[in-house]
Amino acid sequence: MDIRTDTATTRVAPSTAGRRPAHAGDPATRALVTAGVVAGPLFVAVGLVQVLTREGFDLTRHPLSLLSLGELGWIQIANFVVAGVLMLAFAVGTRRSLGDGPGRIWAPVLFALYGVGLVLGGAFTADPALGFPIGTPDGYPTEWTFHGTVHAFAAPLAFLALVAVTWVVARRLTWEGHRAAAIWSRVIGVACLLLCLPFGPGMSVRLFVGVALGFAWITAYGISLLRSTR
Repeated sequence: MDIRTDTATTRVAPSTAGRRPAHAGDPATRALVTAGVVAGPLFVAVGLVQVLTREGFDLTRHPLSLLSLGELGWIQIANFVVAGVLMLAFAVGTRRSLGDGPGRIWAPVLFALYGVGLVLGGAFTADPALGFPIGTPDGYPTEWTFHGTVHAFAAPLAFLALVAVTWVVARRLTWEGHRAAAIWSRVIGVACLLLCLPFGPGMSVRLFVGVALGFAWITAYGISLLRSTR
């Protein structure tokens, strides 16, 4: 899916014509954007393998972040941190790729905030809960540790930044004339927000689906940036 392609029109906004950023399309910029393209598939694949193989983990009960705990917790910690660093690179690549117009500043900032949230989510692990890792008490912890508190802050930071950037990019797409793509960007943003609400039935499954959907949107947007800066 190319979210910058609109079947009704493929024109470039007049105000961007002739104002292509100096670094757009150069090898370094393309490498930075590619980092964001691969961040999502890598994060989701590594997470899914752990969901299917970690003893005692049940996605219908346990949020993905609990995989950071236990003997093999380093895998998910690294997964969070690597995805976050790739998103920080993507933020720089986006800034170097965008010309004048809406979103040139805020899109990179929000992508960077999403990356920061992921790095914090890995560096500061959640507290044990709901019987995971095996042998820990069932239910939620009655007292939070410092690292658990930071982790609890990092998750909404990342989710809100992700939702916000879908709308910022949508405004730019509308300005560029890609109205259908802009609508899809907003729809995905709303879907991610609803899926990632931290309460209600199937919460942990919804969180995983919301993260996967958001990363899929980032991958699509990154591919569209690469195509537009050839």
